[in-house]
Amino acid sequence: MVDLETLGDGRVAKTESGQLIFVLDRHERNPIVKPRDIGLTWYENDELKTGAVFNGGAEYVDGQVILLPRCHRNYKKGQFFDEKLGRERDCLENYTSEVWPLTSRDGVNFSRFQNITIRGDGTEHRDFAHGIEDIRIVKYEGIYLLIGCGKIKPAFRGSNADRIAVYSTGDFVDITYQGMVEPFDSRNAVPFPAPVNGDLYTLLRFHPHIHIGLLQAGIDQLLQPAEHKDKWEGIYTHKNDNLLLEAGLFSHEREKIGPGPQLIKTERGWLVLYHAVGEIGSDITKVYGLPRKIERGYSISAAMLDLDDPRKVIRRTQRPIYIPSAAYELYGDDEYPVDVPAVVFPVGAFLLQDKLLIYAGSGDKYIILLSCGLERLVDYLWEHCKC
Repeated sequence: MVDLETLGDGRVAKTESGQLIFVLDRHERNPIVKPRDIGLTWYENDELKTGAVFNGGAEYVDGQVILLPRCHRNYKKGQFFDEKLGRERDCLENYTSEVWPLTSRDGVNFSRFQNITIRGDGTEHRDFAHGIEDIRIVKYEGIYLLIGCGKIKPAFRGSNADRIAVYSTGDFVDITYQGMVEPFDSRNAVPFPAPVNGDLYTLLRFHPHIHIGLLQAGIDQLLQPAEHKDKWEGIYTHKNDNLLLEAGLFSHEREKIGPGPQLIKTERGWLVLYHAVGEIGSDITKVYGLPRKIERGYSISAAMLDLDDPRKVIRRTQRPIYIPSAAYELYGDDEYPVDVPAVVFPVGAFLLQDKLLIYAGSGDKYIILLSCGLERLVDYLWEHCKC
């Protein structure tokens, strides 16, 4: 079973400028999943190469933790010029993501789950054929919705390549592909785990912001997306009206933001964890023991939505609750090389007793475990993060 005593409660720290920030605790065994752990290796010119395992949705099912990470091997590291940013960026090339379900009794030591693979490579359907990535697990009534990003074009080969891909399962053995949301480019879709006053919503990322869409057909709009193309088109057409969280308000969110793991319902609101990309200033990095700012990094932030009307944001952090700060999250070292620097990317989270467990990708290479006491985080949001 998961040893909750090894999971930290998080802490509130004060920056040099006197600001109070929340800091998630990292597990002492991080990174808890590494490519070699599950056989993601190959030889190239007699040199052993290691792949990548990261960005896995998470859920606690029948006494075990299930992870659904994206897995890469036989790929190249490269760079491309990001015209929006006007700078070179690191990327991975010549790969097709697969999702390998992993399982663990203690939440730390993981192994393959019945050698199951979700491929998304064109062998099972032709909606998308260039990989499946970043699956969120959302428990909805008696099933688990698996919401990922299906690639309709090779990675980093032009824009408009990402589509919301929907799977469902009851046991993570029999996994059914439900279809793809075809009308628009989007990733990081996270539906609510239950209707709110009869209405079912989903979080969406329309670059660079987080939006909230009303699913007029309810759960059927997710389970049969092709039959509700017009309703999905309506969400996109009216995206300016359903803006929830705007990017660019804070330096660490200057470039973009996107919804992270499944939402957590608390007594005071819906807890939303999300990733942000931007400049992380030295006032924040020094709390983590880093000597200078991070010019471009992925970090984790949090917000709270109204319980009865989740279109209302009632709390929002102005500073990240976790930043890349260890070698396997930042720029790598001999023991832990990274594929993309300065990345922490939350995709899975669930509540176990009073502890919030967060599974995140790091360096586009590994999986890390972060934690906090749920009430401690909610109290911080409530006392220090009024909108």
